[in-house]
Formats: sequence, structure tokens, C-alpha cells
Amino acid sequence: MTVTPQPHPVYVIGGGPGGLAVAAALRARGVRAVVLEKSDAVGHSWRHHYDRLRLHTTRRLSALPGLKIPRSFGRWVARADVVRYLEKYAEFHDLEIVTGVEVDRVERAEAPDEGRWILHATGGRRLVGSAVVVATGHNHTPRVPDWPGLGTYTGTGRGTLVHAREYRNPEPYQGLDVLVVGAGNTGAEIAADLAEGGAARVRLAVRTAPYIVRRATLGWPSQRNGILVRRLPVGLVDRVTGLFGRFLTADLSAYGLPRPEGGLYSRVRQGAIPVQDVGLVAAVRAGRVEPVAAVDSFDGPEVVLADGSRITPDAVIAATGYRRALEPLIGHLGVLDARGRPVTRGARCPAEAPGLYFTGFTNPISGMFREMALDAERIARRIARSHSAKR
Repeated sequence: MTVTPQPHPVYVIGGGPGGLAVAAALRARGVRAVVLEKSDAVGHSWRHHYDRLRLHTTRRLSALPGLKIPRSFGRWVARADVVRYLEKYAEFHDLEIVTGVEVDRVERAEAPDEGRWILHATGGRRLVGSAVVVATGHNHTPRVPDWPGLGTYTGTGRGTLVHAREYRNPEPYQGLDVLVVGAGNTGAEIAADLAEGGAARVRLAVRTAPYIVRRATLGWPSQRNGILVRRLPVGLVDRVTGLFGRFLTADLSAYGLPRPEGGLYSRVRQGAIPVQDVGLVAAVRAGRVEPVAAVDSFDGPEVVLADGSRITPDAVIAATGYRRALEPLIGHLGVLDARGRPVTRGARCPAEAPGLYFTGFTNPISGMFREMALDAERIARRIARSHSAKR
């Protein structure tokens, strides 16, 4: 595709799947897009996830615009193959990517550059863009709760406390007593990985019991259920899943993990995505992973749980989520909600900031890669129309 010369390109901040998808969709429409990636290669986050990780969405429903994921990668694409795909994607679309550049602040340009954006980046760079797409990622900055006494915990033996971002595989934890904190998809999978990989004991601290669903049932992926119900009334989906709950979700109440409260889809709308079972259910039923109460505090080598009990794990892995960390970049523009999330997504711009777009900051039940692909096309269409109107 021939890119029409433009005095100011569209800047895409972030070289992950969302940013690459937008850049490719813009290039396909003749709009010059420059991807600014702070690390030395695309797909930085995916390069640093734990080894066992696979996409929880199917290969067919996870491809980005303009390039299918190779069939040889299998139905559930492994972390390393996701990285290979992103590298190939950037090469295939001949994307303009500048690595080693971190954008510190985005500002509206003053007249006569009305409608344009100023990006302040490393090395004293001052970049002027016709539009900006923020794609720095849903999982940007590890978040560890400020538990009382946290600073006193040192672990025992070879162990210590780390965020799940630092976990790679179970090898360093063989023979250790490990507490995993957080029962989302990451915590559940790390707990199962540890149990299968030789940890002496694995406990999973649970604050809010999750819905646990099969990744696929008789070949039908749960992702397709998410797509089908995405636009249905929340109450209707809650009632249906409640009626068929025992067929759709795992019941581990006999093993110390109570049934979740609230409707499944109501929980999703609040940001609590169901846990896809990739080994946790079997590990809990076999006694290799023990659900325990949430962490309340730390007291030297001991972890105090919400039920008052105390345990002394050798190591703690905090699968406690991430912050978007957008405040330094765009917090001054009035485009974030009280939780630090963008107030818009996809082709919609904040009313206060026309020409500023966001992608990849939600975790939809229909699949993040799928939604980023759809958002990329919408954003590209909107920007292309805007550029055409100005010519």
C-alpha cells in the first residue's frame, strides 16, 4: 500500500499487539503511522510472561488485521509463538517502528498547530503528530498491595516475594512451599504450573472466589460464548449462566474454594473475567493446590491470612494485577476515569481531546486480541476519514 506523504504522522505509543494492529490498519489506508516502542523489540510484555502461558482464545479468533496466525502454532498459541507472530506481523506489513523511545508526556499543540499533538520522548525528542493512539497495554505496571508488614517478609530457604511478572517457570521453586496470591487467570495458572513442576506445597490465596470455566467444551471454545453474549442484557446472561452453572463452571466448594457470588456477566462488567481452567481444577481436586483465605498482612517470615490463620511459606508470588500507569503520560488531559482508565476506547475520542485514541485497555470476555483487531480497523477508518477531510 502506498502511503500518502503527510507533514505529521500518526504516532502509536506501544509496540504490542494493539499498537501494531492499529499501525497496520492505518498503513492499509495510506496513512503514515509511526510506532514508538520503549523497549528494543515489539511484543515486550509477551516476551516476559511466564513460559507456560498460551492464548486463552483460539488461533482463528486472535489474528490481527491482515495476517492470519500460522496453523502450525496450534489452536491455543504459546507465548513464544505469539512473539514470533508479532515479529512477523511487523515485518509483513512493513511497519515503521522506532524502538528504544519512551514517550513521557502527550500534550495538545497550541495554535497554529490546532488539532495536532506534541509528544515528549526520551533523548529530548519533541514529536508532532496529527493524531495519537495510546496502546501501552492493559498489563503495564505490576501492582502489589501495600500489605501491613510487607517489608518484613524475607521468605525462607531460596524463596522471597515477587510479582507474577517475574515468574517464568517452576524450576526455582522445586521443593519449596509456595503461596500464590490472587485467583485470576494468572494466579490460577501459576499455581497449577508450580504443582505440576515440583513445588513441595502450593497454596492459592483467594479474596473473591472466581468463576472457573472450561477453555472448551466438546470442541466449542468458551470465547465463542463470550462473543455470543457480549451485547445481550446483563441480567439475562446472569440468569442463563445461573441455570446452567453446574455445566458451565467448576464447583470446588468441597475443596475450600466457595462458589462465587453474583452473576457471571455482572462480574465481567465489573472487570472480573472468568478463570479459564488449564489445570487448576484437577490440581485442587488432587490436593496439589490448596485454596486459602486472602492475605491480610505479613509478620516477619509469617503470612497472616484474613481468617486469622498464619502460614510460613518459603516464597510468595503476588498475582495481584497491574496498573495502567497512564497518569504521567496523559493524566493532565482529563481523559482518565477515577480508576486511571481511559474514558473512551476504539474509534471514539474523549470530547476534550479529539484525535487521541486508546486501544487494549479493556479485558473483554470475547477475547482481547479479537477486540484489539476490531478496534484497530475502527480507529484507522476514523483517522483516514479525518485525514481525507483535511486534504
